[in-house]
Amino acid sequence: MTIPFNRLQMLGNEARYIEQALANSHLMGDGGFTRKCHALLEESLGVKRALLTTSCTHAMEMAGLLLDLQPGDEVIVPSFTFVSTANAFALRGARPVFADVRPDTLNLDENKLESLITERTRLIVPVHYAGVGCEMDAILDIAQRRGVAVVEDNAHGLFGSYRGRPLGTFGVFSSLSFHETKNVSCGEGGALLINDERHTERAEIIREKGTNRSRFFRGMVDKYTWVDIGSSYVMSDLLAAFLYGQLCERERIQTRRREIWDTYHRELAGWASAQGVVQPHVPAHCDHASHLYYLLMPSLDVRTRFIQQLRQQGINAVFHYLPLHLSDMGRKYGGKAGDCPVTEDVSDRLVRLPFFSTMTEAEQATVVSAVRDFRC
Repeated sequence: MTIPFNRLQMLGNEARYIEQALANSHLMGDGGFTRKCHALLEESLGVKRALLTTSCTHAMEMAGLLLDLQPGDEVIVPSFTFVSTANAFALRGARPVFADVRPDTLNLDENKLESLITERTRLIVPVHYAGVGCEMDAILDIAQRRGVAVVEDNAHGLFGSYRGRPLGTFGVFSSLSFHETKNVSCGEGGALLINDERHTERAEIIREKGTNRSRFFRGMVDKYTWVDIGSSYVMSDLLAAFLYGQLCERERIQTRRREIWDTYHRELAGWASAQGVVQPHVPAHCDHASHLYYLLMPSLDVRTRFIQQLRQQGINAVFHYLPLHLSDMGRKYGGKAGDCPVTEDVSDRLVRLPFFSTMTEAEQATVVSAVRDFRC
């Protein structure tokens, strides 16, 4: 492809920090660069504790362990999301209950949320799609009244905000993704953000295979042992070194991504209106994270032709999530056609345009021109 959907970015001192990590001979987890990343995330977001993990999926798994989810517990997740949002809790024996999304932001529809809560509901997992905040005031109000925990899937939303408050700071926990397609990346990686400090010590134990190893390295115990269930969720300090280089460039990254997002939105507005194509909606009280730019085409057939036409010009535009409730596993949990009509509709029509921090003005102009040439 002449213009890929995503391209690896190196914008700062990533290579130099990797060399330092190698020179330090500390490639396992919780080394100096891991601690730097923890401190930077905690300070910039105002969270009680940040813990790097091997993936966003593993951060969500840790949340399920920390909440002691049991077989038969129910977890409400949007159907329009990545499989990890449901799978992390299904691994604990919990049953995912699929919620539909709003037609404007494609976030979990808070107006349909309360009807899904039963006596078995333990958790609500809002996903900040495309880095636009869910309606957290309403979601938290419902959760508090019904005695249900909230864990944010903030894979898209790092450095976005809702009513001036950083995404990822509303639920008892939230997860971050540092996958190669995300704004800030180390190839594969994630983080668990802890907003209730009562969970910090146990989170460290679960992350270290169920041992009190972290307390041992801080000199708080003279030996460490197995004290709880857990797994190996610690990111290598080598990856943390790369990630720290990216995090140090966060303002530059976010500024450039906002420029790209704004250019798409402005330059395609007239074409979209004329062709019956819907552009992203960002509520006035949300400051989005500029994670991706999508278009909602009039139909599946139009989307297919659109993707093919751009591909013929060397431009890789892609669709996104398939409805989880209609997947093979989703149907095993009771999902069926018609359960989430908005999800079923937008999943067929959504297409994402190329979007990466190192995208040049010339590359974006090529994409914009190709899009404008398309007729629905």
